[in-house]
Amino acid sequence: MLVKVNGEKIKLPEGSTIQDAIDAVGAPYLPGCVLGLVKGTEEVEKHVNKYSLKTNKGSIIIEILDGAPETLVSTWKERYKEFSKMGVRWTTSQEVAIGPIVTELTPSRETYHYHRWDVLFSLSGFTADATHLILSTGEHEAVYGAPEENRGVFARVVGGKRTILKLTDDDEVSEVKPVMERESIVKSAAITNLETELEEGNQVYTYVQVEPNPKSPQSVEHFYALQESGKVRVDYDSNTFVGFYALQGLEKEAEQIDQRKRGTITFRNTGKGVGRVYIYREDRVSTPSHNVLGKVINGMQLLDIASFGDEVTIQTSPTRIMTLSMTQKEAEEFLQENGVKQIREGLQDDEAVVVRQEPHYTMDIIAQGEVKTYGIPEEDLLHVELYEDAPRSTWYFQKITGLLDAPVGSLKVHFAFPGMKLLMFKDVPKESKGLIPENNPQSVVKAGEIGITNMSRRHIGMVGVRFEDNKEFGPTGEPFQGTNIIGRMSEGIENLEKYKEGDTIYVTRK
Repeated sequence: MLVKVNGEKIKLPEGSTIQDAIDAVGAPYLPGCVLGLVKGTEEVEKHVNKYSLKTNKGSIIIEILDGAPETLVSTWKERYKEFSKMGVRWTTSQEVAIGPIVTELTPSRETYHYHRWDVLFSLSGFTADATHLILSTGEHEAVYGAPEENRGVFARVVGGKRTILKLTDDDEVSEVKPVMERESIVKSAAITNLETELEEGNQVYTYVQVEPNPKSPQSVEHFYALQESGKVRVDYDSNTFVGFYALQGLEKEAEQIDQRKRGTITFRNTGKGVGRVYIYREDRVSTPSHNVLGKVINGMQLLDIASFGDEVTIQTSPTRIMTLSMTQKEAEEFLQENGVKQIREGLQDDEAVVVRQEPHYTMDIIAQGEVKTYGIPEEDLLHVELYEDAPRSTWYFQKITGLLDAPVGSLKVHFAFPGMKLLMFKDVPKESKGLIPENNPQSVVKAGEIGITNMSRRHIGMVGVRFEDNKEFGPTGEPFQGTNIIGRMSEGIENLEKYKEGDTIYVTRK
C-alpha cells in the first residue's frame, strides 16, 4: 500500500503500523510525543470549504456556501482541477466567466437574480458540455442555463475581489487548489499511537520542521532554548494558534514585526505573557508586541491536531550554535562541523571550559561566520543542583544568571569578606517581586547551600552561599524565616573563598 510520512511517499506491506512507517524512512520522532494520522487527501478535501484560483493578476478565494445543493458542491469538488490552465472566456461589467468544462448538470432556461460575488455554474447553450464558472461582479439578472438548484450558485467570493475586477479575456487561471485550514485537517485526523495500523492513502506526521528568521536573532535564540530537548509542550491551543509558555517571563527586544500568516512563529516581546511563543494556525495581522522568529516549513498538520498538554517533536534548521559548557577543543570540533570559525579567548587550552561566546546568538554567528569562545579552568565552573521545593525562587535564580536559556550562567560577587565563610551576589529588584517564603531552612544551613532573601526582609532577591554549616543565619545573613533555600553547589565549593567583590563566577546546572 502507498502512504505518506511527513509528505514522503512510501510503499509498505498491508497491515503495517505507524512504527513501521517511521522505521522505513527514519522519520524524526521522540517517544511520548503526539503523532498525526490523516486519512488521505480525498478524505481531507471532503471537509474543505475554501478554494484558491491563482491567476496571472493575483489569487481569488471562494468559499462553499453552507447548505449549498449537493449536486453543485459534488460537481465542483470532483471537477475543480479542470479549471486549472483555463483562460478567462469573457468579462462584462457584471461577470467574469472561466471555462468551459464538461459536467453532468442539468440546465434550465429560467432568468435568475444574482448578487455581487456569487459563484455559480453556467451551462452555455443549455448544454452541460459547455459548463463555465461565473464570478458575479454586480447585482444582475441573467439566463445562464444554470441548474435550478439555488440558481446554480454554490459558493461566494471571499478574497481577491480586486483581482477579479482586473481580469480580461486575455488572462488565465493557472491553478485551482483547496485551501487547507485547520478545520478540514482536524476532521480527518486522529491522535494515534505507534501501533496503529495504516491504510492505503494514509498520511503520517511525526514532527514539525522550523526555519528561523535571521532578522530576529534574540527571539530565535529563545526558541532554541525552548526546544532544547528536541520537543515542546503545548500550553495553550485555540483555532487561531498554539502557545508555548515554558519560558514566559524572559524579555527580548522588539525585532522584526510582520504579518502572522498560518505557520508563522512569534515571540511576545512586551505586555502580559512576555516570553511566550506562538505558532499560528490561521492568518492574523501584524502587531508591535510580536516578533516574527520563524516559520513552520513542514508538519503544520501535526500542530493543527495537537492540543493542550501534548508534546511535539521539533527540528530547527540550522541548528543552534551554542558552545557554552564545552571544552575549547569540543567547541572547535562542533564549530567546524557547522562551518563556523573559532577564535579562542580567555584560557585557550583544549581542556578549558567555554563560559561565554561572542556573538551570543546563533543567527548572528552564522551571519559572521565566526565566534569568540572565552575559556576558564574547568575547576572554576561551579556546578549547581537546584531543588524542586522553591519553584519561584529557583526560577528567579535561573533568570538572573541566564541559566533559563543557556547552559552556563553568571553571577557578580557583591559581598566577600575574608573569614566570613560566605559569598553574596547582587539582587535584581525588577525580577525579585513575589518571592514568597518557600523551603525555609529548619535547623541548619549546610555548607554549599544557596539561599535567596525572600519578601519578608528588606533585601529581597539577594543571593548567597555559605562555605560551612550555620545554625543561625542563612547564606544571605538573614534569619531562617527570611531565607529560601533553592539548591546547593555540588562541585567547586572549595574554590569560592578566592573570589572578591566585583568578580564574576560562572555556574552550570548539574
